[in-house]
Amino acid sequence: MKKIKKIIQKKGKDPLVCLSAYSSNIAKIIDKHCDIILVGDSLGMTLYGMKNTKSVDFKTMLRHAESVKKFTKKSLVVFDMPYRTYENKLMAYKNAKKAIKITKCDAVKIEGGKKVSNIVQYLVKKKIPVMGHIGLLPQSALNFKVQGKTNYQKKKILDDAIAVSKSGVFALVIECVTESLANEITSSVPVPTIGIGASKHCDGQVLVVDDVIGLTNFSPKFVKQYANVKKIIEKSVKNYSKDVRLRRFPFEKNIYKIN
Repeated sequence: MKKIKKIIQKKGKDPLVCLSAYSSNIAKIIDKHCDIILVGDSLGMTLYGMKNTKSVDFKTMLRHAESVKKFTKKSLVVFDMPYRTYENKLMAYKNAKKAIKITKCDAVKIEGGKKVSNIVQYLVKKKIPVMGHIGLLPQSALNFKVQGKTNYQKKKILDDAIAVSKSGVFALVIECVTESLANEITSSVPVPTIGIGASKHCDGQVLVVDDVIGLTNFSPKFVKQYANVKKIIEKSVKNYSKDVRLRRFPFEKNIYKIN
């Protein structure tokens, strides 16, 4: 709970740094630079080539979260509850409890507003920390478009934000909404907001690390690519392939000999 309190205390102060990660190798690298590591169901598209996050199953999430948490020391690790694992409060509690027990993650994340507020409240009462997620909801969205452009959307999303914050979330992800709406939500809720495509007005930011380092072809407006690891990998594999075909690899130093 100490990590949760530290996150809450940063509301309106130091910006929170959050990245989505799915493996121990990445977790070890980003841990010292992050406040939160989200084991996101975006792994369905990023790692498995799925069209959306709806096909990501619970067992897959457990395996990846366990790997990430095992090699994370500093950051708060959040388990992203996959599609249809929290349709009612009893189902949500059973699955969230199992996720925390197996993976040792610090919290879970649930998508939705008013519709899931009673579920959030129930989990929090059962001592399971919950991160909320409003705005664009990948698990249920039919169209992946910017939210909050109309007065109806703006009011609904703001109401959703207030509802889940009152239910006890310790932080709130706001995805793909207009700058003005992100600003209004951040000013209206007592918990830190973490934006993804939601402007710098949020209390923190989250991106998928694979997008940040250029491992994917996913490049919406809200993503900034800080490196192109894909080119480095391709060059390395090309050189390796060339050495093997020319019988230059293994080199002398890579061979075991009898002394």
